[in-house]
Amino acid sequence: MLTIYNILMLLLDVAWFIVIVHVIMSWLINFQVLNRRQPLVAQLWEGLNRLLEPLYARVRRLLPPAGGLDLAPLVVLIGLLVARTVLQTNAGAFY
Repeated sequence: MLTIYNILMLLLDVAWFIVIVHVIMSWLINFQVLNRRQPLVAQLWEGLNRLLEPLYARVRRLLPPAGGLDLAPLVVLIGLLVARTVLQTNAGAFY
C-alpha cells in the first residue's frame, strides 16, 4: 500500500510541476520573452495547452468572469495542494 501512496504523491508532484511550467511559460510568452513562432516553444506550448485545457475548461465554467484575469490555474494548483494535504493526512491508511 505504501507504493500506491508514493505513486499518488508522485503524480500530484508532476501535475503541480506541469501547471507551474504552463503558467511561467504563459507569462514569458505574454511579455514577449518567448516567441511562439520558434518550433520548440510552439510544440511545448501546444502540448501543455492540450494537456491542461480540458482541466482548465471545467474550472472556468465554475468561476465567475474576472475581467480578463484567468484564475483557472490558481484554482487547479489549490486543488492539487488540497489533494496532497488530504493524502498526507490520511497516509496512515496506506501502512
